[in-house]
Amino acid sequence: MPRDLDPGSTIFFTLTIDGESLGSFNGCEGLASTVQIEQRQEGGNNGFVWQLPSRVTFSTIRLTRPLTPDTAKVAAWISSVSTGITRPTGQIAALRADGSQVARWGLIDVLPVSWQGPSLDPASPAVATEVLEITHHGFTD
Repeated sequence: MPRDLDPGSTIFFTLTIDGESLGSFNGCEGLASTVQIEQRQEGGNNGFVWQLPSRVTFSTIRLTRPLTPDTAKVAAWISSVSTGITRPTGQIAALRADGSQVARWGLIDVLPVSWQGPSLDPASPAVATEVLEITHHGFTD
C-alpha cells in the first residue's frame, strides 16, 4: 500500500505545549467537539423546524503512556499551574511508527485537568503507566 494511503495502523501521539514537547503517548481519547442545537419554530412554516447552532463544547482529552523520562516535563507543567494559570496553545500529532505524520490537531487555551501515576504493586507486575487529562477551548490550525 502506498505510504500516502496508509491509514496509520501503528500510531503514537506527541503532545507539545507552546512548542515544548512533553513526549510521546501511545493512547489518546477525547478528541471531540459537539455543536449544541437550538430548535426554533417559524409561524406559518409547518414543513420543518429550524435547527440553529448555538454553543460548541469540547471534551477533555486523555493521553496515556508507560512512564518515561518525559514524565518529569508533565509534572513541571502541572506544577506551574499552582504559580499562576496561563493557558498556552498545544498540539497533538498522530505519527506512524516511522515518525511520519498522519494527522495533527492544534488546541487553544490548554490546561491540565488531572494526572494519574502508576499503581506500583509488586504482586501485580504490569507496565507502569501514566494518564494525563487536558482540557481546551477549541481547535486551531
